[in-house]
Amino acid sequence: MVRDGYFYGLGLGVVAVILWTLTHSYALVSLPVVLAMFFLWFFRDPKRVIPTEPGLVVSPGDGLVTEAEWVELVSGNYLRVSIFLSVFDVHVNRSPVSGVVKLAELRPGQFLNAMKAESVLHNEQTLVVIDAGGYEVSFKQIAGLLARRIVCPLKAGDRVERGQRVGLIKFGSRVDVLLPAAAELKVKRGMRVRGGSSVLAVIPGDTRTMDAATAALVA
Repeated sequence: MVRDGYFYGLGLGVVAVILWTLTHSYALVSLPVVLAMFFLWFFRDPKRVIPTEPGLVVSPGDGLVTEAEWVELVSGNYLRVSIFLSVFDVHVNRSPVSGVVKLAELRPGQFLNAMKAESVLHNEQTLVVIDAGGYEVSFKQIAGLLARRIVCPLKAGDRVERGQRVGLIKFGSRVDVLLPAAAELKVKRGMRVRGGSSVLAVIPGDTRTMDAATAALVA
């Protein structure tokens, strides 16, 4: 459970107790009770089995793959995987690869529907670039129509492990992953993925395996 879940859940629980003490009305008490249960469920943080095979890139979030395609940027050609997180998905985000954070910055913006293509350009988002040793993998936490807060404590120089928890987007949102052109995609549009455990791609030539003890620590 993410700490925010306890904050919202217990706060609404206190409200329910006060309302019951003052009114003894089931109708009035039911709303904060239902909301408390929703927040406790929404901020769940289930353990995941982190794959340890070499060269794997895992999903940074739970949700539906809405794009898995080539994109041309000023810096070159990349493979982009976009994942839409509905309000019903787990919203804890995880690192797609192991490496050192090269860049981590918040870019203020709008709050368009995260399903729209233009959201990747105009919505508030956090960009994280990870130097995985020999190649870089970037991912974005993109706010959506309901998402009004992105949590990402990472900063340049931090060491992250594949599948490690790296943040949270509160309520419906989107995560994008930019992969090297040589990456071999393992997902396609319409597939559902799970953060930290679903493999998005394999990087050929990367023979580094993940230590099982490390995988257990970040699960």
